[in-house]
Amino acid sequence: MNTVTVSPKYQIVIPAEIRHKAKIQRGQKIQLINFDGRIELMPLKKASEMRGFLKGINTKIEREDDRFLAFNSR
Repeated sequence: MNTVTVSPKYQIVIPAEIRHKAKIQRGQKIQLINFDGRIELMPLKKASEMRGFLKGINTKIEREDDRFLAFNSR
């Protein structure tokens, strides 16, 4: 487990092991999310880097009937 210390200016240093695994670069933006009592760091990526990240996802879902059509067909 990696531990960091918050500086007097509320800054932290992300350990090298974590930076390398997450492929975080200098100057990269990171989104902070407060979730269920913990802080999560999410590296932001350019839209061009996101291309294909959902490849193979199952897009077949059950859909409800269109409420507009069901209401107006009466």
